[in-house]
Amino acid sequence: MITVWGLKNCDTCKKARTWLEGKGASFAFKDVRADGLTADRITEWLAAVGADTLINRRGTTWRGLPAEVQAAAEDDDSAIALMQANPALIKRPIFEMADGSVIVGFAKAQQDAVEAGL
Repeated sequence: MITVWGLKNCDTCKKARTWLEGKGASFAFKDVRADGLTADRITEWLAAVGADTLINRRGTTWRGLPAEVQAAAEDDDSAIALMQANPALIKRPIFEMADGSVIVGFAKAQQDAVEAGL
């Protein structure tokens, strides 16, 4: 089974869920705000995909952070604390695949990777 992490009101996450339903995929959706994120889970994601992929530096949440906070996000421990405090900083959706792999985003390449793991 796939676990999809995102925000329930995020348009891209909604599209991903609809797409998975259309494929008949078995998945569970978890909201990063409502369900919360542990430091261990974020650490696993960082190890799998890296901070450049995981942190959404294009969003308004990131742009609203002071420069010194943004700079501190280069350190994994600081990045983890920052993402726990501000879940909207995390790129979404995040697919935790049955084989343990992690796929972040919903562009064509990510869709192909998720579909290959169905």
